[in-house]
Amino acid sequence: MFGFLNIYKPKGKTSHDVVAILRRVTKMKQIGHTGTLDPFAEGVLPVCIGKATRLIEYLADDKAYIGTVQLGKSTTTYDIEGDMVKVSDKEVSIEEIEKALQSFRGEVEQFPPIYSAIKVNGKKLYEYARKGEEVEIKPRKVTIKNLKILNYDSKNRVLELYIECSKGTYIRSIANDLGEALGVYGHLTKLVRVKAGEFEIKDCIRLEDLETKEDAEKVLINPLEKLHYPKYELGEEEKNKVLNGMEIFSPQDYEGIVILVYSNNILAIGEASGRRIKCVKVFGISSV
Repeated sequence: MFGFLNIYKPKGKTSHDVVAILRRVTKMKQIGHTGTLDPFAEGVLPVCIGKATRLIEYLADDKAYIGTVQLGKSTTTYDIEGDMVKVSDKEVSIEEIEKALQSFRGEVEQFPPIYSAIKVNGKKLYEYARKGEEVEIKPRKVTIKNLKILNYDSKNRVLELYIECSKGTYIRSIANDLGEALGVYGHLTKLVRVKAGEFEIKDCIRLEDLETKEDAEKVLINPLEKLHYPKYELGEEEKNKVLNGMEIFSPQDYEGIVILVYSNNILAIGEASGRRIKCVKVFGISSV
């Protein structure tokens, strides 16, 4: 097997749980996912099967989420699984929320939650948090491309947001920081990833529908559908050169990454400069 699966990660399972289940179903060890989701989160989880794991770095990594924020209370983890920290009975209007959201759009600096897997001095932040140890958390630059209100229940102070963002953005931090900006506090109660690069929730496959390796093979996605780089169709002689890791010369100029295609499948990833294309990763004829 060589390709991608667009899996719907259910609430309560980790991304690693999903990989473990797929390994049992497909009888394959070489499986990897392209973006971790917290256990309480759900939604799109792109999974790479076989040698397609070597293509992870070439996939688009922007994300889109629908997040539900409960205003009026903050927690240690910035989500529903944490302990309560601060409480407020202050009421806020949708106009006040919209005004506060303006500072969250574009390129911003974001402090990740202390309960996260980011490493500081070789140790994960949540390990410091669990031991009650203090550690300096540095902000990271992220890009919020789109941030809008989908719904606001002012009576219960429940806010639903749509967020398009760059890799590494913590939606939990947005919930917490927005609550702080409003002076009312807040935490994330639900998170659904609706898009990861070229993978969308409407096309997701549920784990319970994959009982056998044949089930997975039927919904396997050809990597060519999800990789948006120039593609060069190889002739028979060029194919043989590429299989041996040799460079080739194309009839037209390219710059940067080029996907080398044979018989509608990826044979290799090339790095081009003008008409010269060097092989960076070769997948072999068995993968096509």
